[in-house]
Amino acid sequence: MLKIDSKTFNPEILYVFDSEMVGPTAGKNHYHDFFELSILIEGQSEYTIEGKKHLLSKGSILLFNPGVYHYEQAFEGMYNRQIHIGIRRFSIDRFPRDFFPLDTTIVHLSEYEDAFFETCTEIVKERKERQSGYDIILKALVLKLMVYILRDKSTEQMEDKELLLTDEKLERQQLVDQIKLYIETNYREDLTVNGIAEAFFSSPATVSRIFKEQLGESPINYLIRYRLEKAKVLLDSADDISIKETAHLIGYEDALYFSKLFKKYYGSSPTDYAKRPK
Repeated sequence: MLKIDSKTFNPEILYVFDSEMVGPTAGKNHYHDFFELSILIEGQSEYTIEGKKHLLSKGSILLFNPGVYHYEQAFEGMYNRQIHIGIRRFSIDRFPRDFFPLDTTIVHLSEYEDAFFETCTEIVKERKERQSGYDIILKALVLKLMVYILRDKSTEQMEDKELLLTDEKLERQQLVDQIKLYIETNYREDLTVNGIAEAFFSSPATVSRIFKEQLGESPINYLIRYRLEKAKVLLDSADDISIKETAHLIGYEDALYFSKLFKKYYGSSPTDYAKRPK
């Protein structure tokens, strides 16, 4: 099995949804700048991947790495149900970030097929019921799917050595993973770029540049977003928590500043968010 650093492996789940399609219908040819996992849980669909057509049925798993063109269509009378999952900010072994390093786009599991699709059933159930903390459960279930694919004896690691990172690039990728972990562990503290750089015996300019190259944002923006995600979890799980207490628990002493940030990122104040129907 390909190596995953359990300490720093913390992908961002962009979306998880299940959908139904009844033909005739066709999508547009497109690609993503992140990794997408699509799973046929019922029926059939025709996927065109990099110009090649594939008629797929229940049990097919599709792995769309960044830049892979694809679209699907269903003919008259054709039905399918699928789960689509967008994932980014992960690294596996010596391969580039957000790259799932298998030798094929289409996978049919053998050893872990039952466990994989039982997990898919759990995902559909969690999405439908949307109980408190369901997004945390969904992330855990998505990670299980990724590991089952990597573990299965029917899947093989890509052998294109040209894709492997050089020692220098791997070192930079691992440094960013470690900085992410540092931020996620210490997000309640008064973190600064200078303090983060000092913790890794580097300069603020170097830390900021490498972090932005790898993740597309600054360490401080990542810290803000991570704090606000934690705030959403607190507001979802506690009915009587105050905005001031929420702000304090995620590292902000100024509740008004926290409220402004929350509204900027999510479009509603934390007070309105907490009052929404659950």
